[in-house]
Amino acid sequence: MADRQRRPGRRLAVILLVSLLVAALVPLPIAAHQPAGLKEFMRALGQVESGGRYSARNAHSGAYGKYQIMPFNWPTWARRYLGDGDARPTPRNQERLARGKLTALYHWLGSWPNVAHWWLTGSSSRNRSQWSSYSRRYVDKVMRLYKEYGGGRRAGRAAPAPPATVTRTVEESSGSITYRGSWRSAHHGRYSGDTVRYATSRGATATFTFTGSAVQWVGPVGPTRGKARVYINGRYVRTVDLHAARFTARNVLFARTWTTSAERTLTIRVMGTPGRAMVAIDGFVVRD
Repeated sequence: MADRQRRPGRRLAVILLVSLLVAALVPLPIAAHQPAGLKEFMRALGQVESGGRYSARNAHSGAYGKYQIMPFNWPTWARRYLGDGDARPTPRNQERLARGKLTALYHWLGSWPNVAHWWLTGSSSRNRSQWSSYSRRYVDKVMRLYKEYGGGRRAGRAAPAPPATVTRTVEESSGSITYRGSWRSAHHGRYSGDTVRYATSRGATATFTFTGSAVQWVGPVGPTRGKARVYINGRYVRTVDLHAARFTARNVLFARTWTTSAERTLTIRVMGTPGRAMVAIDGFVVRD
């Protein structure tokens, strides 16, 4: 009789042990110590990016939400910080994802100004003198609001740590871009590095050689902008029309992602659209 009374307790202990083992096998989101000033920085960044609107959408780049997260970044970041790559960009999810990503960026880049610069450009440069004038104005605006919201009173610096993935910006002057035909330079304070390379002649090409799992072509749109054909590894993908009612300097004109990182080429061929032939390259953004 005493032996029968002990068996339920043994079964309960076994069940509890199995449950703990199963729970240990479930991957948990990577946690990191939240840096001082995170709340104030998120508020400032959201205000600059969208006026704090969770439903804001950039008609040219597709960036969405309070923090204007790019479409090809959302699934990867959602998988990492929400545990679900298919999570919808609800206000709550936007806040959770941004909190996780900004925390990781701070621990990598070491300061909020560097994080603001990365958020705009995707560049990990920590040398302010190498930033474009537009980037410096953007960062100054974010940091001004950050201080107005009470940030910086307890902020320290974090030891750098390697990021899970690396996103880098390649300027239009990079040696990894081969230009054929007539290409010229144009200057504007809102361009990355203040300069773009442009062409108007039909058949002019620019071929970018890179290694990565995602790529974006960044450049201006406007009333004088024309069409270009885009090729990946020499194969035609689609035609991009850069025409818009008004000029805006930095837009994602073309984006493509892959499941693995590999060496690839992206070629832009100018079509010489009558009356609006100009096609410009401000640079490329590559994710390893």
